[in-house]
Amino acid sequence: MRTLLPVVLLLSTPATAQTATEATQAAIQRVERLNPKVNAVIALDPTALDQARTIDRGRRARGPLYGMAILVKDNIETRGPLPTTAGSRALLANVSGVDAPAVARLRGADAVILGKTNLSEWANFRSQASISGWSGVGGQTRNPHALDRNPCGSSSGSGAAVGSGMVDAAIGTETDGSITCPAAINGIVGLKPTVGLVSRARIVPISASQDTAGPMTRDVRTAARVLGAIAGADDRDPATKGAQVGDYMAALNPQALKGVRIGVLRFATGWSVPVDALFERALGVLKAQGATLVDIKELKDRGKIGPAEFTVLLTEFKAGLNAYLAATPPGVKTRSLADVIAFNKTDAREMALFGQDILEKSEATKGLDDPAYKEARALSLRLAGKDGIDAMLIATNTVALVSPTMPPAWLIDAVNGDQSSGGGAGGLAAVAGYPHLTVPMGDIRGLPVGLSLIGPAWSEARLLGLGFAYEQAAKIVLKPSFRASVEDDADVKALPAK
Repeated sequence: MRTLLPVVLLLSTPATAQTATEATQAAIQRVERLNPKVNAVIALDPTALDQARTIDRGRRARGPLYGMAILVKDNIETRGPLPTTAGSRALLANVSGVDAPAVARLRGADAVILGKTNLSEWANFRSQASISGWSGVGGQTRNPHALDRNPCGSSSGSGAAVGSGMVDAAIGTETDGSITCPAAINGIVGLKPTVGLVSRARIVPISASQDTAGPMTRDVRTAARVLGAIAGADDRDPATKGAQVGDYMAALNPQALKGVRIGVLRFATGWSVPVDALFERALGVLKAQGATLVDIKELKDRGKIGPAEFTVLLTEFKAGLNAYLAATPPGVKTRSLADVIAFNKTDAREMALFGQDILEKSEATKGLDDPAYKEARALSLRLAGKDGIDAMLIATNTVALVSPTMPPAWLIDAVNGDQSSGGGAGGLAAVAGYPHLTVPMGDIRGLPVGLSLIGPAWSEARLLGLGFAYEQAAKIVLKPSFRASVEDDADVKALPAK
């Protein structure tokens, strides 16, 4: 971690009585104490205390996020001295001095931007042999529930920072799974909004079709507060022109599950016996709170979505990144994807653990006018959206779909890369551009597992209401242990070797 601020010891003060300055000082203390264990924070913003003092001096009326210390994934620009690197050493000079619109909205709500979180480099779009949570700039982020386990990516630092208790909220970004997977695996709440609800301007891109920023928080109420601050139209991002912003706090009704019909994605289960057991228990909570559950056993042509999506992402990444890099400050010498590829070949740290096969495949694409790209986008969007989520909701007369989010965290593997078995149905929401909320549903040997709620476009308020009602009824408490390994647990060690 780079720039750290001096820590001021505070007497214990109730959160409701804290000034923004006190809350920020306390957050700095927590980062200083916990970050050496998990390596989630790349850098604290040296202006954080000044931000807080300005908030305390400047207003009588407090904004909706008054004094909340928020960490931001390091592919999102923030004003001040910190670079926006996307985890790559090629962007160490990328200091724009300008806030992304989503960050500006946080400041407008009286939040304090505490610093930047680590991520899977290039938002996990560099190599199919990558290690989630690793970047050339930040190194390896670790899971606070077992330090030899993966935090998932690409918003790994944001997930681990909230999961370890450093902050109540962080901002992540998702193209496919990069908010919801690290949220589930770190035992927190994550919301991937509808594409176009939150501006993507001044965020290092992967896909214009699927990228979005969103909140990663300790509970559903905090997710609703943060989403309310960052949502809204922005002239710099045409996708937000039709943004439909809801009243997310008003949706937080503990009775929200009563009388609603929810589709159960049975085709997204069956890959883990213990996860399925937790899922059945979660379904029991939904039913006990008044929901009617409708099983959905299959989705035709689901297997065709992934290959088409990958074609879309490869093509859009090159177009989007070239446009982004061309507008970076003069100190950034990599002005194109081709430049990044060349830089990596000369940098020993960047190539020490895995290569850049995805970058090279993206560089070989033929542009946004390529008929193969257009066909792939139309196919994946139709299968995930109109013929996928929309069709299932209509056929079952349900308001949302539910499934497990991901398996428990897998071991960090510097030899073989990520070894997750996959699972859940979050890819449908990612490709369709629809909202996806994950909330904790329990743990397996202390490793958290999430419950996914997926809905149609602009249904964030509904999903937050359903998630809140489940959260209040289930009363799942997942506290980080910071243990070295699950294998070190006494009951595991006590088992005979043969």
